[in-house]
Amino acid sequence: MLSVIGMILASAAFLAPSGGRPDDPLSEAALLREKPLGPYVNLTSAQRATVRSFRASDRFVATYYFFWYDHPTGEHFRNADGSDALVDHPLDPPSVSYRRESWHRKELLDLMDAGIDVIVPVYWGAPPDKAARFEGHYAGIAPLVAAARRLMAEGRKPPKIGLFYDTSSLSATGNILGRHVDLSTPDGKAWLYATIRDWFSAVPPALWAAIDGKPIVFLYGAGSAKAGTDDPAVFDYVRNHFARDFGGAAPYLVAEHSWVAPADNGYDWGAAFAHKAYGVAAIGPGYDDSSVPGRTSPKIDRRAGALYRERWEHLLSLAPATRPKIAIIETWNELHEGTDICETREYGRTYIDLTRRYAARWRAGAQTRPISLFAGRKGASLTFGPSGQSAGVRLVENGDGLFRVSSALGSGCIETRPNPANGEQFLYIDVDDGFYWEPSGPVTVELECLDQGGGTLAITYDSTDARAQFGGTYKTAPAQPRGDTGRWRVFSFRLTDARFANRQNSFTDFRISAGGTKLVVRRITLRKG
Repeated sequence: MLSVIGMILASAAFLAPSGGRPDDPLSEAALLREKPLGPYVNLTSAQRATVRSFRASDRFVATYYFFWYDHPTGEHFRNADGSDALVDHPLDPPSVSYRRESWHRKELLDLMDAGIDVIVPVYWGAPPDKAARFEGHYAGIAPLVAAARRLMAEGRKPPKIGLFYDTSSLSATGNILGRHVDLSTPDGKAWLYATIRDWFSAVPPALWAAIDGKPIVFLYGAGSAKAGTDDPAVFDYVRNHFARDFGGAAPYLVAEHSWVAPADNGYDWGAAFAHKAYGVAAIGPGYDDSSVPGRTSPKIDRRAGALYRERWEHLLSLAPATRPKIAIIETWNELHEGTDICETREYGRTYIDLTRRYAARWRAGAQTRPISLFAGRKGASLTFGPSGQSAGVRLVENGDGLFRVSSALGSGCIETRPNPANGEQFLYIDVDDGFYWEPSGPVTVELECLDQGGGTLAITYDSTDARAQFGGTYKTAPAQPRGDTGRWRVFSFRLTDARFANRQNSFTDFRISAGGTKLVVRRITLRKG
């Protein structure tokens, strides 16, 4: 984090490029010398004063804005074989083009109607790609800016504009020169920075989405970079150079959870499959990529809007004082994957209307309360076998939490199965929201397990400890040793800072593990107090 920007600006040596090969246009020196995409650099105090920031304490709603559709050329309308590339469709396809101010204006007006405060346009720009095969990621900026400025001149308030940096451009197949970007090197860090610089140089500061004066940058997953996403210096490099080139401003970096380098905030991509409330709450209406050749992802049924409503209600049930300030919707108009909430032929304005209602409640700090038969009870449990019962506790199977029904010593039970990808073995547990929700005092978790194999037994739980992984979502209680007696044994964990806000995988509250070895369980019990 930058603490004293003036000290950084005063240190020319700290910002000096490390050199680089003179014949390499993508060396650090060449990238930092390159002319920015737009004119908004070296900002004056008057230009900086036009930035109207959110405060860190403000609640607002954002969404991802895809500006890659061009009906006249068929770009992102047709697949390579000429087939329809879209799952959901605009009402008037011939009017759709990222090159037209009129199209952006229509979208901005609809975004305003939906109560969206911030858009983060999905930008796949890269230093070598200007006017090349990714031209659309540049040609659409000026019409978007023109539409927003015209609305402001009319006295309207269009959404502020941040940046979603599609880091796919860091891969060897994601940029025109085939460069696989290594962020552990000065050249790689300069590439990352130059991409962010180019975007904001083309957007007037008066349109920036900013928090405490820092323009907002969402970073897509870390997997496309060759290396360096765990380098503690990579984001400071971006902040320092941005402050130099933009008159003291530094970006507010929101990194997808796969990044290890410390950012200002974090989020999880994939809200269409499961909404998450890390530093930023992510929510989506459904998913369907059946029009994309070669895709085999499962469809997430919208259920006529019920899924979207349920996910918003869940986020609103989190305590306003401790839930994230930012909610981001995945997505405004990703029509290939059916995650859109914009106006379409299939859904009309249904999702615009729903979003407007829920966005207003989010900004107001409204809270809903879980309703359950288990509200007020002191205990909850789950037993397995032919006569097993679920009383406020539920076992959930997912990709890294696999199990099979079994029996041991005459009792019904379940046992973990290895995850084929890495061999890990977890059991994911969901606790009824009416029984325990948000901070509700101490709770004791008892696991009746087969005592075998030695090693340790541990639970990782959703907690209020912001220092734990993903803002407290995965905190591990002290492990307990297992023996090898071959008998049933009760392991007890007392948790004083549980949250149980359904923030773990598949909306669960804690997971059980035995150090990667098989675990056999016949009963799980929770007691308050």
